[in-house]
Amino acid sequence: MSRLTLRLPDTLHDRLRVLASRENISLNQYVVYALTQQATLSYTVQPLPEKAVAEQRAAYTALLQGLGQASFDEIERVMDERESVDPEEGLSPEVVKKLRNRIQVP
Repeated sequence: MSRLTLRLPDTLHDRLRVLASRENISLNQYVVYALTQQATLSYTVQPLPEKAVAEQRAAYTALLQGLGQASFDEIERVMDERESVDPEEGLSPEVVKKLRNRIQVP
């Protein structure tokens, strides 16, 4: 187990001590618990409020409307003009073939 020394303001130290006491655990155990809780939040999916979801949907719809429509001929022209590049080193011919098939590159 690792050791970590922290300098805390007295008010925070006192608050943590009170919280640990309420849980009937040591200050060290409480700090480990609190840090674990905080670290776990970064790996937890948090639900979005309905308002935020509605705003994202509206922004996405506006984006799609702003893009407009492209004809098949326009799409073909753009695809024909795209830059051709060599595969990165380390990609085997089999992997390149699978990728080309997946994205349907002639």
